[in-house]
Amino acid sequence: MTVLLVALGAAVGAPLRYLIDQALKKKAGTFPVGTFVVNVAGSALLGFLIGVPTPADMTALLGTGFCGALTTYSTFSLEALTLVENGERFRAMLYVLASLAVGLGAAALGHAAGAAL
Repeated sequence: MTVLLVALGAAVGAPLRYLIDQALKKKAGTFPVGTFVVNVAGSALLGFLIGVPTPADMTALLGTGFCGALTTYSTFSLEALTLVENGERFRAMLYVLASLAVGLGAAALGHAAGAAL
């Protein structure tokens, strides 16, 4: 049953990631804002889920399934590498540092909000 919940969450998270990325890609130029946005949002949501007493089934559905499919470390890594290969080292550094700082901050704020409930 847990595997099905993970798959159901992923079936929603992955297409949502794609749609957000496509919508934002047209406006962002070479900066990978779509991946940045989904990774920050997923970090905030996962932090919230961990902060709130959440049943294991909901953690599987929303945490592992939805957030796992919404966020993407592999695309983040590839986009950072592509920026470097294209000679955009400053953008690559900004992307990596901002992703880490804002993602961690979002997770912490999400956790604090969840714990406050």
